[in-house]
Amino acid sequence: MTEAATHAIQTPSINEYTEETANMNTSDLIEKLVADQGLTKVQSKAIVDSVLKGITDAVVAGDEVSLPGFGKFKVQSRAAREGRNPATGATIKIAASKKVAFQPAKALKDALNG
Repeated sequence: MTEAATHAIQTPSINEYTEETANMNTSDLIEKLVADQGLTKVQSKAIVDSVLKGITDAVVAGDEVSLPGFGKFKVQSRAAREGRNPATGATIKIAASKKVAFQPAKALKDALNG
């Protein structure tokens, strides 16, 4: 594979995110910790995994997770309702469910909107 072809398939570095490449994943967060904090990849992965597990465990327990300056993760209940099967148009019952909602903090909104 040529150098140009290899470069074309690499993901952008953490500093190269633009509106066109605005997707960040767990690996990118781990790389950010490595670069910013001087940690190893193993240490950074353990931290990211632990934080995500903590958020997940709290939300599953029905707790609200508040991260000052970032936002809140909350559980919202959705009532049972009727819907329509798009293929047949038949009325169907949609069971009650829960979902996780994220409410950004004012500081995050301000940073986003300049």
